[in-house]
Amino acid sequence: MTTVAGTAAVALYLCCVFTQLTDLTGLRINELLYFRVISPEEISYIFSAAPAKDFGGVFTSSYEEIFLVPADPADGCSDLKDDNNIQGQVILVLRGGCSFVQKAQHVEEAGGKAVLIADNAEDNDSLYLDMVSDGSDAQPTIPALFLLGRDGLMIRRALQRQALPWAVITIPVNVSALGSFPLKQPPWTLW
Repeated sequence: MTTVAGTAAVALYLCCVFTQLTDLTGLRINELLYFRVISPEEISYIFSAAPAKDFGGVFTSSYEEIFLVPADPADGCSDLKDDNNIQGQVILVLRGGCSFVQKAQHVEEAGGKAVLIADNAEDNDSLYLDMVSDGSDAQPTIPALFLLGRDGLMIRRALQRQALPWAVITIPVNVSALGSFPLKQPPWTLW
């Protein structure tokens, strides 16, 4: 039989656990993480991404200028090429071909600091998917984030047009501290 005091104790415990998780990650349940593209200029917007639900790590520090490097192969389902550009950077991979966990594991093994997994539905400009564990023994520890397909497409196109090997980004970005936040969103995405 549940007592009022027992219910209150459980509620207080859950509140403390939630507060500790929020303090560690800076995110609340179902919140998005934001990053800013510094260059190339044509895509210098603030983008949102959804953290993986039950695998991967969290950002323990902010990176003011770090490279966002497209993966080769693009789906990140096998060993990544060009370890020199990947080492210590954020890697952009495409959804599909293997599990989210496998993609994060390949990026981590290549030395990446985090992985952004862009939806392979390139017209997706509003639907975030829940990235969950695949049931394997793999336990990647780097942050893994889901990026809208339209955002991933626009970033890759801008890099291809300018023949750039990477974009320069700031991640994570505290959008509540930015006065002009709404003006810096990608024009193709509604938040």
